[in-house]
Amino acid sequence: MLNNNQKDRLFQWVINLITLIIAIVTIYPLIYVVSASVSNPVHILSGKVWLWPVEPTLTAYSRVFKSANILIGYRNTVLYAFFGTLTNVVLTIMAAYPLSLPDLKGRNFVTFFITFTMFFSGGMIPSYINVKNLGLLNNPLAIILPGAINATNMLIMRNYFINSVPGSLREAASIDGSSPIGTMLKIVLPVSKPILVVITLYYLVGHWNSYFDAMMYLRDTKYFPLQVFLRQILVLSQMGDMAETSGVDDMTTVLIYAALKYAIIVVSAAPLLILYPMVQRFFEKGIMMGSIKG
Repeated sequence: MLNNNQKDRLFQWVINLITLIIAIVTIYPLIYVVSASVSNPVHILSGKVWLWPVEPTLTAYSRVFKSANILIGYRNTVLYAFFGTLTNVVLTIMAAYPLSLPDLKGRNFVTFFITFTMFFSGGMIPSYINVKNLGLLNNPLAIILPGAINATNMLIMRNYFINSVPGSLREAASIDGSSPIGTMLKIVLPVSKPILVVITLYYLVGHWNSYFDAMMYLRDTKYFPLQVFLRQILVLSQMGDMAETSGVDDMTTVLIYAALKYAIIVVSAAPLLILYPMVQRFFEKGIMMGSIKG
């Protein structure tokens, strides 16, 4: 029989082993993508690249940064992510803060009404018709306005304001003559940095990875985000693989897209991979405080 200390040690070993396995499963695809992006495409297709780069080359990256479409997509993605996230955060604060005030009449009904939209939606076709009737087809605003506020994120922020911002702060500011808007801007938001970082990161990642709305609402390539161009390259890569297996001599195209798709994945994911470690401490604190209690 094992004593308590041995049981605790065994349990810790099991936890560490599980954590190591999860880490390997999570990290390996990232390593493979980076390695494939700088490897000779011939070795990618032959299956020789499985961990480290084989015959390293930056040809794929040079093609990425020389491609006009890729640069246009990158620019559009940055603009959509910045202005879209700014719009999202402002509207989320405008909805969440009033609904967190205990003296707001009907706040429970409004909160229920917003929560109801999380379970039922019109669907893709009504959304398309709505965007069309608003005159937003082939307009960059179609990427920003239809999803200008997310109910889940709004409720998370509302719960944070209720549970983590003392009501005494608002009362003291009111006694000192602060207006409701001034209290929100000068008192509440400065002490709510963790949840603001969390919500901003949620919206930013959503905009950065979004491609389906652009496929539905945009027609001109000058408005396409980077993810749409990446999808096109992935489709062409699959078509190239099919052509190769069917005996069609199109090896040049296959080789180009084999490495190019990995290079674009690295380029598109790099900003978020760099950003996340910088805001991780706010992210952990904010999501925990914003999720507990309803």
